Amino acid sequence: MDNLNFLPAPGSVKKRVRRGRGNASGLGGEAGRGHKGQKSRSGYSRRFGFEGGQTSLLRSSPKRKGFRSLNTTVTEILFTDQLNLSSLPDVLTLHDLQSAGLVKSEFVKVLLRYPLTRAITLKGVNVSLGAKNAIMFAGGAVSE
Repeated sequence: MDNLNFLPAPGSVKKRVRRGRGNASGLGGEAGRGHKGQKSRSGYSRRFGFEGGQTSLLRSSPKRKGFRSLNTTVTEILFTDQLNLSSLPDVLTLHDLQSAGLVKSEFVKVLLRYPLTRAITLKGVNVSLGAKNAIMFAGGAVSE
């Protein structure tokens, strides 16, 4: 049986570093721990989150005001009077609103601010109850 199959690949196994074994080794003297100080001593260990005596982030975080979730989606607001533009088509989708420069994101809700002066049809856009009634009153329609 050939023993070469059980040997590691050439160059994959390195000799371990022996610290503090003389200056010729490259890690003599302070053995890579620097000069003096708490971290240079034997047996040194630091608990998780320790910041040198300063109140740690874990302990001070309840004092910090506010909270911002990473999973929130910001909904853009579009008012009914912005839909009165004659340059907009009569049937509006989210893509039409984005290409007209009225909204940027995909989360949009139309709210009532002033009554509509023309009949429009909204497709695939969230609409408040007041805005829906104003669109229907102007002769338009809302479909999901």
